[in-house]
Amino acid sequence: MDRIQEEIIEEFSMFDDWLDRYDYLIQLSDTLPAIDETHRTDRYVIEGCQSRVWVDAELRDGRVYYAADSDAIITKGIIALLVRVLNGRTPQEILDTELYFIDRIGLSENLSPTRSNGLVAMIRQMRMYALAFSTKNS
Repeated sequence: MDRIQEEIIEEFSMFDDWLDRYDYLIQLSDTLPAIDETHRTDRYVIEGCQSRVWVDAELRDGRVYYAADSDAIITKGIIALLVRVLNGRTPQEILDTELYFIDRIGLSENLSPTRSNGLVAMIRQMRMYALAFSTKNS
């Protein structure tokens, strides 16, 4: 069981409808640490997102740490959740982690098609960083 994903599922279970869950996502956007302005460039933009999303990662002591931001507040809340789950894991753990919280909180079924595509693109980019770090260390 993944403790962080279970915490997220529990937090979202407090809300009965999706308007309240969207409000919570907006609140979560405030928990995302500010990204350095040097990372708010096209080099770090995730392709496939309707809004602008920037993600960078660094490997420290064998663990991956992400920096991310978005110009859309709900998207920023979503990336905050992904960072919360994946931050501080080894590259292999990130590659092996099933992000089951997304379905369990109903996120995938309550996003517009463009936001769903953006979610997939964010996850893909975060895993690409982990893959790059894992091949660099092997």
